[in-house]
Amino acid sequence: MNPHPTLGLLLAGALATTAAGIPAPREVTVVRDDPRVRLEFGEPHLVMKGGLQPSLLGTSAGTLIVQAQTVDAPLPSKRISYPSAIMTVVSRDGGRIWTEFPRPKGENGLNFEGGAVQLRSGRIVALDTYIPPTGDEQYGQGELYVSDDDWRTLRGPEEVLFHLPGVNYHGSSDDYGRAHVAVRLHRRLLELPDGDLLATVYGWFQGDNTPADYLPTMKKTRAFLVRSSDAGHNWRLVGTIAADSSIGTEGFDEPALVRISAGPNADRLRCYLRTGRELYETWSDDEGVTWARPRILDFGVIDIRHTDKWAAMFQGVVERDGRPVNLIGSVVDPDVVELRNGLLVCTVGVRIPARSCWPRAGYPGNGDYLAVSVDHGETWSHVVRLTSGILTTHYTAVTETNQDNQLFVAYDLGDWTSGQGRDIYGRTVSLVYAGGPLRQ
Repeated sequence: MNPHPTLGLLLAGALATTAAGIPAPREVTVVRDDPRVRLEFGEPHLVMKGGLQPSLLGTSAGTLIVQAQTVDAPLPSKRISYPSAIMTVVSRDGGRIWTEFPRPKGENGLNFEGGAVQLRSGRIVALDTYIPPTGDEQYGQGELYVSDDDWRTLRGPEEVLFHLPGVNYHGSSDDYGRAHVAVRLHRRLLELPDGDLLATVYGWFQGDNTPADYLPTMKKTRAFLVRSSDAGHNWRLVGTIAADSSIGTEGFDEPALVRISAGPNADRLRCYLRTGRELYETWSDDEGVTWARPRILDFGVIDIRHTDKWAAMFQGVVERDGRPVNLIGSVVDPDVVELRNGLLVCTVGVRIPARSCWPRAGYPGNGDYLAVSVDHGETWSHVVRLTSGILTTHYTAVTETNQDNQLFVAYDLGDWTSGQGRDIYGRTVSLVYAGGPLRQ
């Protein structure tokens, strides 16, 4: 039953129906307009039936690779794995037709939420998201996968070492309540001009014991940076990106990293972080050794604390534990990419409210957003809403294709428990910028 009938009528003309029967948006809404920026959206295509929460890689040949969690359980394994099986699908025609890439027989295979990148040599390297401890608590054991044929075949896993002194691998449960004997690589691998690789991790150091609001068994996390000088075989801790137990409901997690390659702050690293409340940003001008004090990044589209705007929709609603709904929203799962022309594009999800956005998803500001920066991340002058007031987990992924100024964005429709279905969709986005060159 639609919790907001008037909204349902307003949206009906702009929605089609997905393969799973969920309303699927065909139109996007400009919520912050920069007249120098024009976005042209292609038709949405089904990427993966039954999938949720996509990760995405685009290659120089135009191949698109998407991973997402499925409804299936993972195979039994001594190594920690995601609670759902991970599926990989590949498109070689710009995102219209997708083919499943099989997992190794008898294995759970790669979960490249940990990051994947195509190097300048053409080789693709990818890291599994989990880093469990070895016998020596200063070291974690990762898994590296490699493709030299544009993801037609994938070699691995190769066990690789992470030197992480001070990390606590036993600091918390995960958000399913399971013991989380690991820390998590997340989102992007970057290749520096000297060939070194950077990756972002979130987890706990010794002493990080502040409970998170998400579950009583979870502890607030920090984000930190690791670096490899041997093509991903060995990794060393560079330092903490952001840590503050007073921030948000989760601390700093789900980092998304980008390197600025042009403009007055060329070589700057920018990192965007989930906290369970506002989105935060920070930056480094010394390849991640030191970072600016994290600050809230407000795209200017919605105040997640302006709860009086949606309070009427949630009268009488309680959380799963019986408590009244906490009406404050949250911004989740940023992804960011620098285009070859120097523009930055960031995608995020906005949950209104943070937890009850699934049983009552109808508030129009609840959805997925895409933002464009024309000044290397200093400001975000053009923002569109991709989905509005419908079921989504608010996880997105974005990449530039092999065509200049063309993006591919993936997102999900549906959730885990409603029974209304769940699918990954994707669409191309052509970006025209009329403000002059960003690269000098």
